[in-house]
Amino acid sequence: MVRSGTLILNAAARLLLPLQLLFSLFLLLRGHDEPGGGFIAGLVAAGAFALYLFALGRRALSEMLKVSPLDLVGMGLLLGVVATLPAWWVGEPFFTAQWWTIPIIDFKASTPLIFDIGVYLVVVGSVLTAVTALVKTDQEDAER
Repeated sequence: MVRSGTLILNAAARLLLPLQLLFSLFLLLRGHDEPGGGFIAGLVAAGAFALYLFALGRRALSEMLKVSPLDLVGMGLLLGVVATLPAWWVGEPFFTAQWWTIPIIDFKASTPLIFDIGVYLVVVGSVLTAVTALVKTDQEDAER
């Protein structure tokens, strides 16, 4: 895939990336009470990174992320498993939600939030893995 190199796409990608990531965090944190959650928030974040990839190229995306998308998938799966353990520790059934209040900032942390963050990371990692693989294959085909 040949980079477009257009000034408008480059400027739009740099401007929209932080806005889309902020919106994805909003969707992630809002998802317990209203529509939203880890899956749709992960799709919005992956869309932001894909736009950045199309505008600036694979190298720029990997320099910005500093972590492999497959590592994000692994971290997300680990968080999904970790979210099940607190219920077992207190003798309740598998996947029973546990809530903790952090007193200093009056924030309610929970196992559903940990699970949603895991889903978020899995979705971002898997979509970015697929998109970067397609871009890499297209670049290899263009070099032939």
